[in-house]
Amino acid sequence: MLTETLKKLFNRDLTRLKSEIEAYRNEANLWQIDRGIANSAGNLCLHLIGNLNTYIGATLGGTSYIRNRELEFSLKDLPQQELLKMIDETKTIVNQTLEGLSNEQISGEYPLLVFDEKTSTEFFLVHLTTHLTYHLGQINYHRRLLDQE
Repeated sequence: MLTETLKKLFNRDLTRLKSEIEAYRNEANLWQIDRGIANSAGNLCLHLIGNLNTYIGATLGGTSYIRNRELEFSLKDLPQQELLKMIDETKTIVNQTLEGLSNEQISGEYPLLVFDEKTSTEFFLVHLTTHLTYHLGQINYHRRLLDQE
């Protein structure tokens, strides 16, 4: 039951992320910062991709993904189409990984210590959905502020 709910939430919000990135009329604006906005939409997108591929794909799914968190915030000017492709790939990894998890794995302890204390995988997966939604809102706001003609 929880797995299906998580898949629906991740699919919904990764689809929204893709729609937000596609909605930029000027591709260069994906990488703009201004008005006290510290992170560009492009960098927030890279951060979400890195986050989900690390904590779901690599940690729970056993993929060979290696995260470079610093690059998520310093890399600039990737083409919009490349970001969209990366979102699609991330969505596939998240779905495949969630489908492969047993109820015991979900209710068990998350394999990495991420916070000050250990958590269940269930708790951490719910946390990842809210993290995705938080940054998705930032990207939406960024686009409406900085992608005006």
